[in-house]
Amino acid sequence: MSTCRPSSLSPALFISPRPRPFIPHPSSFEREDMPLEASAAAANSGQALTGVVFRPLEEIGKELALIPTSPDLSLGRQKYADECESAINQQINVEFNNSYVYHALFAYFDRDNVALKGLAKFFKESSEEEREHAEKLMEYQNKRGGRVKLQSLVMPPSEFDHPEKGEALHAMELTLALEKLTNEKLIQLHNIAENCKDAQLADFIESEFLEEQVEAIKKISEYVAQLRRLGKGHGVWHFDQMLLHEGDVVVA
Repeated sequence: MSTCRPSSLSPALFISPRPRPFIPHPSSFEREDMPLEASAAAANSGQALTGVVFRPLEEIGKELALIPTSPDLSLGRQKYADECESAINQQINVEFNNSYVYHALFAYFDRDNVALKGLAKFFKESSEEEREHAEKLMEYQNKRGGRVKLQSLVMPPSEFDHPEKGEALHAMELTLALEKLTNEKLIQLHNIAENCKDAQLADFIESEFLEEQVEAIKKISEYVAQLRRLGKGHGVWHFDQMLLHEGDVVVA
């Protein structure tokens, strides 16, 4: 029978040596934070591998040269075509003319022998809104480095009575036509911005004017439809009262 005898060799001879860490050569890998194209370009040009693709201080030379030194020129103007500047001034004139017409309508319905206070209130608020539109365009003109050039206004009529339709329906149809014309002018302005590839102006017109204009046309269209149903009689007074108290807060 065989027996197991302990080995005569020392246990220390069976301990494996600690593995040496693997240290790759620097040339065997690229920096992880550096694009391959950038590292290749730097290697070909003999530059140090920094991982930097955008060098602002080297690339602003063109823009720096375009900054005017004359005190009469805008410092912030950039990619703002003369055609866009002129179109903005024309739209400012459109908005001011609209405000002028609505203010004339306010004065008419506020007369003591007309006394439709709701319509007077409506047209006064409309006049103020159109003036705010003009001022918003003026502020944008200055923001882009343009020059605001105000133009003359056309004197609106002072009488709005209509023997067949009555003054309320006649005035509201006039308002609807004016809002549609303004919408056409805004679309033309937007087209000019697109033709000049001015994305900022196009976005400004879309976000600040076009959507609001569609809502205004819808609202005035409903007023025209309601007044056509009412005719020239007692219903006009009820419509006027609706406008007069529109927006009133009812306290329970």
